Amino acid sequence: MSLPQVDQLIRSRRRTIAILVQRDGKVVVRAPLSAPEIWIRQFVESKAGWISAKKAEAAKMAPGTASKFSAREGFLFLGQEYALNVVPGQRAALRFEQGFFLSKNHLPAAPALFESWYRAAARRVLGERVRLYAEQFGLRYAKIRITGARTRWGSCSSTGTLSFSWRLVMAPLEVVDYVVLHELAHLKVQNHSAAFWAEVARMLPEYKLRRDWLKQNGRRLTLEE
Repeated sequence: MSLPQVDQLIRSRRRTIAILVQRDGKVVVRAPLSAPEIWIRQFVESKAGWISAKKAEAAKMAPGTASKFSAREGFLFLGQEYALNVVPGQRAALRFEQGFFLSKNHLPAAPALFESWYRAAARRVLGERVRLYAEQFGLRYAKIRITGARTRWGSCSSTGTLSFSWRLVMAPLEVVDYVVLHELAHLKVQNHSAAFWAEVARMLPEYKLRRDWLKQNGRRLTLEE
C-alpha cells in the first residue's frame, strides 16, 4: 500500500488510526487490521498539514556531528553533564568518578566503550526504578531489556517484557521515572486510550511536565549529536 508522506504502515489489533512522526522525520501510521485502505488514506490526507509541521520540527531537531570524545567534552548522565578526561597510564579503559576518565590508549574505541558503559548504567538504574515502582503499585512484569533504540524510549510487550533505550539514562531521574511508569501502566492498559493516560496520571500526577521535557530535549540524549 502506498500512502502519501507515509514511510511505514503497521496494522495491529488496535481500534483507532494513529500517526507518529519520529525524530528522524519518518512517518509511521498504525491502523486496525480491518481498517479499509480508503479510510487510512483519508485520515492521512486530513492530517497533511500536521504531518508537514512535525517533519519540519524533526528536521530542526536532527542531531548534528558525532561526539569527538576529546578532553573536557561533556557527556550526560541522569541529567547532569560530566567532563571527559583523557588520561595516560590508566588501567581501566573507561571509568566514572564524578566525571568520565578514558585511557588514552583506548581513545580509538571510545564510542564502543561509552555505549557499553551507558548500557550497563541503564540496566542498573532502570532495573532499580522498575522494581521500585512495580512493588509500589503492585504490578508484575516478565523481564527488562536494554535496547539501542534511537526514537523509542520504552515499550511494553503483550507478555510483560519492558524494553528501554540505553540513552534514557542521560535524562534526569524524574524523566527516567516517567518513562518507567509509562511502560508499567501498559501492563494494565496496552493502548494509549484515555484509560491509559488516566492510569499514568494516577501513578504520576505531574507526568505531562516530564513528558514535555523529553519531547523538547530528547534529541540531546545521544552520543551522535
